[in-house]
Amino acid sequence: MEWVNEGAAVRVSLIGFAKEADQPFMLDGQPVAAIHADLTGSSETTGALDLTQAVPLPENAGRSFFGLCLAGAFAVDSDTARRWLHQPNPHGRPNSEVLRPIWNGVDVTQGWKGRWVIDFGTNLSENEAALYEAPFGHVLDKVKPVRITNNRKARAVYWWRHGETRPGLRRKLAGLTRYIATPETAKHRFFVWFPISAAPEHSLIVIPRDDDTTFGVLSSRFHTVWALAKGGRMGYGNDPRYNSTMTFETFPFPTGLTPNIPASAYANDPRAQVIANAARKLNELRENWLNPPQWVERVPEIVPGYPDRIIPKPEHAAELKKRTLTNLYNQRPAWLVNAHRALDEAVAAAYGWPADLSNDEVLRRLLALNRERSELALTMRSPT
Repeated sequence: MEWVNEGAAVRVSLIGFAKEADQPFMLDGQPVAAIHADLTGSSETTGALDLTQAVPLPENAGRSFFGLCLAGAFAVDSDTARRWLHQPNPHGRPNSEVLRPIWNGVDVTQGWKGRWVIDFGTNLSENEAALYEAPFGHVLDKVKPVRITNNRKARAVYWWRHGETRPGLRRKLAGLTRYIATPETAKHRFFVWFPISAAPEHSLIVIPRDDDTTFGVLSSRFHTVWALAKGGRMGYGNDPRYNSTMTFETFPFPTGLTPNIPASAYANDPRAQVIANAARKLNELRENWLNPPQWVERVPEIVPGYPDRIIPKPEHAAELKKRTLTNLYNQRPAWLVNAHRALDEAVAAAYGWPADLSNDEVLRRLLALNRERSELALTMRSPT
């Protein structure tokens, strides 16, 4: 139910307990045979489907991360960033080493707002950071006065660095040219590609993989159904919330295509190839819809390797603003439905399942697969 105070983006659940039940269990106004710990229920006819039994799988561990937690005014607008990119530094190093575009969840769902972020990494000293004159000056002026009073000692002492520098994420991203991300909270569950030069903010969940097969499995109905069932809800809109531990780490990928296996190891697997082709097609169609070549000009960024600047042609600027991923998935045009259907069929084949399974049956099979793999992992760890 919605919170009573006007303007509060909050929904609440009311739960009643009894020592002994003298009447049927009720959930959302409907009688159920059982209520599980995640506030889902099971009926007498469908049987128990308790998704709280799903556990994180070793093969998925350490393969998804929150984006950068800035904890300070490290973000600047595009004009400021591009001005700094032209400026020299006393040690001869470019500001592009500590400055890059940053995206958050709203940027993914509604379009990029043009923010850049100052990023001094995980171990740059204060003196080393100061050699990047303009970016450091901004942090000195805007971030330090607030951070030195922070109750967390590390944030106060290392005020020129982000609040959470995410060293684990950075190690996993090293050597990649792109990575996968999804908004933590969004009306629709979709995954997108980012070039390695773009920084993800904390409202994005990052999967540091660069292969189309992983992108395809995550973008399929099988993962979406699992994510909706295992994730939480947030805010006035009751939007689905993606959770690395309970959503990604519990999800059983098709056998042989799990995140602990390098993509090169299954590059010749026909299942992986079909999924990858369908995933590439989906992404290509979406990108062409978001930024039609006839409506925009792509201008190379000041720094080579950074994403091109997408400049709307004046006569199409107003219409282009409406082209967001949220609006696309609200509309679900036939071409998008067809592209997702092709991807779902490819992923279903990788599992060895029919493509037309009901959502409930998908959940049953995924839960069974999760339990099978978790039990196998326990057996392998147990001493003989």
